[in-house]
Amino acid sequence: MFKFIVLAAIVALAAAQHGQHYSSPEAAAEIRSFGSDVSPDGSYQYSYETSNGIAAQEQGVGGHSAAGAASHTSPEGIPIKLTYTADENGFHPEGAHLPVPPPPEPIPDYIVRALQWIEAHPYKEEYANKPQRY
Repeated sequence: MFKFIVLAAIVALAAAQHGQHYSSPEAAAEIRSFGSDVSPDGSYQYSYETSNGIAAQEQGVGGHSAAGAASHTSPEGIPIKLTYTADENGFHPEGAHLPVPPPPEPIPDYIVRALQWIEAHPYKEEYANKPQRY
């Protein structure tokens, strides 16, 4: 009987713990402003701002191009600001927090010499009709 009571107590504690959820300050954030407009020609715009400092806005033409910005504060207290465009050339983000690729390394000399040799000895059409031996 004692084991049953201990087991019941453990199950009751587990059920009570399951009902409690961790709530961060961001969970209580409220929307301070919101705007959205979609036009018949496919152009659109939206913007919003929350009470915890998150803000975003975007405008564009559906499926063709977009430009916008977003900002928030990181958990470390650093302001993060992102601007971007998206069009037929791809997505182009800009922001001080984004990683920067290293500069390209110089081409090794042996590759440069090989490219120079290939340029000096162009492919001859007479080789195109010869059977290949493997």
